[in-house]
Amino acid sequence: MALDPLEFPVQVAPFEQPMTNFASRVKGGQARVVAIGSSTTAGEGGIAPYPQRLLADLRIKFRNVAIEVINRGVGGEDAPLELKRFEHDVFDLKPDLVIWQIGTNSVWQVDGPSFEETTNAIREGVDRLLRAEGIDVILMDLQYVPAVLTPAKRPKAEAMVAAIRQIAHEKRVNVFGRFALMEGWYQVAKIPFDRLVDPGDDTRLHVSDWTTDKMTWQLADAIAAAASKASHGT
Repeated sequence: MALDPLEFPVQVAPFEQPMTNFASRVKGGQARVVAIGSSTTAGEGGIAPYPQRLLADLRIKFRNVAIEVINRGVGGEDAPLELKRFEHDVFDLKPDLVIWQIGTNSVWQVDGPSFEETTNAIREGVDRLLRAEGIDVILMDLQYVPAVLTPAKRPKAEAMVAAIRQIAHEKRVNVFGRFALMEGWYQVAKIPFDRLVDPGDDTRLHVSDWTTDKMTWQLADAIAAAASKASHGT
């Protein structure tokens, strides 16, 4: 039987790096995830944010493991401001996995941080996370939505996606390619923006409940696969 493209759309690219720290903690029976970012992380428009859903999804993937997902999202921020919160909102929590959602506000906000300020902060933040040891890192890139796809903003959005991927490659951390995933849903699976974007958001920036749900399940799948890869040494 053919799969319904609305329920089983384009899949996200698998993570390139095994998540040895997270896998080790899962094997030990407990693991802590910290999600830091802006409105996608914090939640917007009454839609349950992805960290809340990720907790439920990971508990399905890793039964009998005490998993925490701590939400440290603040709407409107991007990497430079989020980096200033790292000590209190990341390191003090002693996470095994950090998911850092970045890049959108730098592209969308007229008075947001510059491209260079944002990418420099991402590099510095990843370096700090890696120096701490015991932490796996996932960078989550931009959402593919009309607000960042205007003629004026799309080149910068695509450049930011490329920069995030390049930083991840250089630092050997994982990227959750949200931009490419949603672009595939739109271009290949033909899922309209009316379904992808929150219908109550006049800015056409924030994603819908449907998108958040499907995106989070694919994130949980990618985490589970990378942890399994680490556990089996492949």
